[in-house]
Amino acid sequence: MSFRLKAISREDHLAFVRARPSVSHMQVPSWGDAKPDWRAESLGWFDESDRLVGVGLVLMRPLPKLKHLAYLPEGPIIDWGAPGLERWLEPMLAYLKGWGAFSVKMGPPVVARRWSAEAVKAAIADPQARRLRDVEATVHEPLAFDLVDRLRRLGWQQTEPGGEDGFAAGQPRYVFQVPFAGRSLEEIQRGLNQQWRRNVKKAEKAGVKVVQGGYEDLRVFYDLYVETAERDRFMPRPLPYFQRMWTALRAEDPDRMRLYLAHHEGEVLAAATMLTVGAHVWYSYGASTSRKREAQPNNAIQWRMMSDAHALGAGVYDFRGITDTLEESNHLLGLLRFKVGTGGEAVEYLGEWDFPLNKVLHKALDLYMSRR
Repeated sequence: MSFRLKAISREDHLAFVRARPSVSHMQVPSWGDAKPDWRAESLGWFDESDRLVGVGLVLMRPLPKLKHLAYLPEGPIIDWGAPGLERWLEPMLAYLKGWGAFSVKMGPPVVARRWSAEAVKAAIADPQARRLRDVEATVHEPLAFDLVDRLRRLGWQQTEPGGEDGFAAGQPRYVFQVPFAGRSLEEIQRGLNQQWRRNVKKAEKAGVKVVQGGYEDLRVFYDLYVETAERDRFMPRPLPYFQRMWTALRAEDPDRMRLYLAHHEGEVLAAATMLTVGAHVWYSYGASTSRKREAQPNNAIQWRMMSDAHALGAGVYDFRGITDTLEESNHLLGLLRFKVGTGGEAVEYLGEWDFPLNKVLHKALDLYMSRR
């Protein structure tokens, strides 16, 4: 028997999220407010006792000359390990088809593999290792491999990680996380490598002060972010995107989004945003100048954010996306090394999956995306 699915209120959606230890920041109602180009709706799954047993934030976007693309980033929040996966997914597909969707994209929040910091360091040092995905993992999650088979049998298609840097076209499939649960701040600090601990002390000695910023400081963050985009070769988002995020997320919960600024001798050298949902904390966006790098503002700002995340009761501190390309020529390898220095673990999620409700229009979407 399938679950019943219907639109639910923001309040019911948020209450369900609050009862769970970890839910993606892209599956809370306020995330829809941060995306004005998408139409957002909260969906709820109900069992035969009319009890809410799952939720999902779905974003709908009309595409040129096509109908709507439905997207559940890092969701939905359902029992992915339960038998009878079709009981959850078939009502969702039927509902979204009725809404005018020609294709559905989702990102099951299910971990497939984990690599310890030592395993990642060894892989980087191994000239034969070209991609993290080809390196033997420290931990394999059995649920994930069973789930892949079940999704394929139900007609879902896995989106392959694209591009030379290993990042998927949507949300990152490979991330770096530092487990906090059951660890004191001193234990987390001891987990940092020698270079990291030295750099945190250097920043302290140099007089770097890390403070929390407000809405008015987003402009300072943005100027550094644009400089970072030029240096690291990515396309920056516009300032109003971050202003909208700040207003929407903090209206839902004042701790949902924070801004940190690393000051040194009257100048802001680095800035970063931090997002929190329950016991999961993300380093979301980072920015820094090339000036005064010897003051180590990036290590200082991260250590302050990690300390504050621990004080908030975080079970995991999530550095978000990493490249899975291990070749020295890759400009993102330095960022991976920086994150590995925290002593956490590289984590592979199940990635994003598509269900073409209209195969012709879905193919047209693939063509449109490839030409962008």
